[in-house]
Amino acid sequence: MYTINEVATICDISVHTIRFYDKEGLLPFVTRNSTGNRQFSDSDLEVIKLICCLKNTGMQVKDIKHYIALCMQGKETASVRRELMRNHRKAVLRQIEDFKKSLNVVDLKIAFYDQYLAAPDAGYDPLTYMLEHKPRD
Repeated sequence: MYTINEVATICDISVHTIRFYDKEGLLPFVTRNSTGNRQFSDSDLEVIKLICCLKNTGMQVKDIKHYIALCMQGKETASVRRELMRNHRKAVLRQIEDFKKSLNVVDLKIAFYDQYLAAPDAGYDPLTYMLEHKPRD
């Protein structure tokens, strides 16, 4: 069993975040010892890692709570949980595409500054440069 401090270190999150997740109903499976302190098992750690993954990829706390509630209901909700994960995967893929487009813009700015710094007197115009080197969608 792990303490809240150990879980925070292992999962690289704050104790405050773990308490918040517990308060929001994301950790209904966590038990408490005789003094009332939370104690976490190895399987609890895996669920917390999943919660962090879902949160880091943009899933809202209310949706994670719904997913956890479905998990707590048992195997009869497996198809619903699979569909939630499929939908979330689609959202993550959209985010990745958005990040790729944003990265292209950042790369264009770096290329502009590389050229500008190599020949500052050449009179480069950043807007013209970006329009001339606009990435194709």
